[in-house]
Amino acid sequence: MCGFIGVLKNDINEEDINQITKGSEVIIHRGPDDSKSFIDENIILTFRRLSIIDLENGAQPFNFYNKYIVVFNGEIYNFSELREELIEKGYEFKTNSEIEVIATLYDEYKKDFISYLRGMFAIVIYDKEERKVIITRDHFGIKPLYYFENEKGLYFSSELKSLWAINENLTYNKDEINNYLTVQYIPGEKTLFNEIKTLRPGYFIEKSIDSDLEINKYFELELNPMEESDKEKLKKEIYNSLEDSVKKHMVSDVPVATFLSSGIDSSITTYLAWKLNPDITAYSIGFNIEGYDETPYAKKFADEFGIKFKCLKLDYKDYVRNLPKIIYHMDTPIADPSIIPLYYICKEVSNKFKVVLSGEGSDEFFGGYNIYTEDNSLKVFEKMPKGFKKLMLASSKLIPNHVKGKSFIERGCTDLEDRYVGNARIFKEEEKHKIINNYKENMKSTDITKEFFRKVENLDNVCKRQYVDINTWLVGDILSKADRMSMANSLELRVPFLDKEVFRVASKLKLEDKINGFTTKHMLREAFRGILPDYVYEKKKLGYPVPIRVWLKDELYDWAKEIILSNPVKEINTEVAIKMLEKHRSTKVDYSRKIWSIIVYIIWYRLYIDKSMLPEEEFIV
Repeated sequence: MCGFIGVLKNDINEEDINQITKGSEVIIHRGPDDSKSFIDENIILTFRRLSIIDLENGAQPFNFYNKYIVVFNGEIYNFSELREELIEKGYEFKTNSEIEVIATLYDEYKKDFISYLRGMFAIVIYDKEERKVIITRDHFGIKPLYYFENEKGLYFSSELKSLWAINENLTYNKDEINNYLTVQYIPGEKTLFNEIKTLRPGYFIEKSIDSDLEINKYFELELNPMEESDKEKLKKEIYNSLEDSVKKHMVSDVPVATFLSSGIDSSITTYLAWKLNPDITAYSIGFNIEGYDETPYAKKFADEFGIKFKCLKLDYKDYVRNLPKIIYHMDTPIADPSIIPLYYICKEVSNKFKVVLSGEGSDEFFGGYNIYTEDNSLKVFEKMPKGFKKLMLASSKLIPNHVKGKSFIERGCTDLEDRYVGNARIFKEEEKHKIINNYKENMKSTDITKEFFRKVENLDNVCKRQYVDINTWLVGDILSKADRMSMANSLELRVPFLDKEVFRVASKLKLEDKINGFTTKHMLREAFRGILPDYVYEKKKLGYPVPIRVWLKDELYDWAKEIILSNPVKEINTEVAIKMLEKHRSTKVDYSRKIWSIIVYIIWYRLYIDKSMLPEEEFIV
């Protein structure tokens, strides 16, 4: 795993070189092992390397016979097979590196080369003969890619902060707070800077010196549930696809570790990795608060298989101490409380390892979120006349938000397309109207998901939720935090569930293969029944439990109040935010996720907009 920054423009000069050098220094954490640049009259490509495969010969930028210059962040898990196929076509190779395979593949297939890749990647190819760049990002958005274009040229990088550092004329996109407070991240291709965009998964940019920038799609994600299936055959397919994926994700010239919680996803990953390497080490993290610590379950699992196990515990002081640094590394505000423990466990793993396996993607592919069972709870509404449901929905608006049953009525009386915006929904529209000073009536939360619902309008509700989550929540939250928190610690995080071949199997699962009553990931669990201990199979999904609800009532109350009272963000209504904090402390109503979203945004703003805070600052509580 590595990082890069570059620019395509006419007449590269000394100022451009200094600018790109400055931007590359900002992302040194992505590649502390090596740094090199390629410069000619039209392009600068600077690359920072974290050496994982072909330690001696995998240096970048890679020059392919002076025809193409290539930089690449990520891993190509089928590069050995592709290399053999290209040798059969007459190509010769000088190294065993992935980067040479990518360059050769481009030479053979031009921009169609992307469809042959199996892995996680962000790639830039400069075609010297045509004076153009091809910039692409992997199918599911595992690796990041940011860019902006102005009158000078096209700039691109692995992280937003490197582009932010070299452009003093960026303007703050204040309206996006409307979307952020709905889903706790910035969805889609926009960022909080009007000029900078993120390239969406499955797309590529094509831009020459003399032509306009073009963005095209190379991968269309499709869910195709089978009408009938052989259950035993399907279980074998699931098992075999994951076994093969983990095997490919274990390929490395440096040692590999795993994350292990109490859930089935990390248990599967760790078990399959242990089969390949019985000496593997599993890492877990938790809190010394009842109901918020899954490490005893993780240790029990590790002990059962004789897996080396290391455990880390956080308290409230650790949790907020390095928050400025953590939010700075995130590039964009994401109010997911699990980001902080993820940062610390990555830091711990990086002391001994450069690569770690993790279980992201399983919930989206196999139907793992508890919300996916929602239709079973709402069956009582199915036979109700539309007029009666409309009346119930109108009546529910008179019920205070914290009263139990209000949400149940709202969900039962509202079509999925009009209420589901992904796995997390923090503020409702009427709540945003109060907390946001410049609330935009024309920025509805359903605008985030409208295009995705349209593409799966003929599928069942679980497929619809999956499709929305894969295209929004997975990219904007889950994979963003995984990449930034691992790379902040110069650690490569690999995700075996997020594999083309695994998705091919998962995409054909029927509704009952995913949801069985109130059991999620049914067929995935069945594929490993009898292999993993029963308590793993039976355990209900908890997510990544973090006790901010407890701490914001007591230990972190004063700290949170001080941050909110010093709020510099004009778009956030400080008075409303303080009232929310007071209600959280004095009543049984849980406002913790809302409060945390506000705090994260304020700190991000102070780091990136008014620059009144430095990443090195620590919170001492």
